[in-house]
Amino acid sequence: MRYVFIINPAAGKKDKYLDLVPKIEEFFKDKQEEYKILFSKNRGDAGVKARKEAETGDEVLIFACGGEGTVFEILNGVAGYNNVTLSVVPVGSANDFLKSFGNEHKEKFFDLNELINGFTVDMDVIKADEFYCLNGCSVGMDAVVASNMALFKHWPLVSGPMAYKLAIVKTFLGKLGVRLELKIDDNKPITDNLLFAVVGNGPAYGGGYYATPKALPFDGHLDYTTIKTISKLKIPFFLKDYENGNCEKFSFCSTGSCQKLSFKANKPLPINLDGEIFERSEMQFEILKDFIKFRLPKSLEFLKEQKRQKALEI
Repeated sequence: MRYVFIINPAAGKKDKYLDLVPKIEEFFKDKQEEYKILFSKNRGDAGVKARKEAETGDEVLIFACGGEGTVFEILNGVAGYNNVTLSVVPVGSANDFLKSFGNEHKEKFFDLNELINGFTVDMDVIKADEFYCLNGCSVGMDAVVASNMALFKHWPLVSGPMAYKLAIVKTFLGKLGVRLELKIDDNKPITDNLLFAVVGNGPAYGGGYYATPKALPFDGHLDYTTIKTISKLKIPFFLKDYENGNCEKFSFCSTGSCQKLSFKANKPLPINLDGEIFERSEMQFEILKDFIKFRLPKSLEFLKEQKRQKALEI
């Protein structure tokens, strides 16, 4: 097994990644294992570097050292390569996907001993047309917020959650709501005016908003949440419950699970794919079960049983 660390210097706060390099070098100092540290240079480069490592054909554990966008690039770079195992060292501003395993366990992903001596599970991913996503996707206000978040996340003293809140305020000042045709599984399409629609493989996004709180990345289905367009006066009272995963209490909110969900609009809209923004007038999302091998910290082995129980339920 080779170990490759792909570090995104632009992820998270400035120079946060610098502490990681000496930790990697110290860990491997007296070991025989082969390791490599690579730095991405621009958007898309992490995926290019990951694919080059995958194309060697040997077993390789690739650590995405960055945020959601870095993971997105690397996942799309190695999709289809069975010799690759993916893991995450969370030096990004949010790293929401790791909330799938409990906030209290996030620090374990900084522990190289925990990760390298950890265990591998098969994770589901979301197929979004030609893209692959590990955590979640959205269209509507949420995607506009994700786009605006890029304006704030590198401000001094602004955390990932704070950047998301500032992005909400900016988005709130514009026109809200989009008319979408949604098709869930093989059901009849429904057309409605929506504030946004979210599909989740993990429970949280946007720096800790639990949009699909029941989602697990190994349960074999997508979770979704749709919010009908409401007046701006109602939004501030709704957002706190939405952040805490309690939006089901509102009549304008719909939740459920499915294997696939698609949308159509009459014009291109911002689409959020694991924090990366694209513009499309339509897209289909579907779950790909056990698609990627994923390395988890050793102390989270209790999740093996949780995954086994979920497999029995499907």
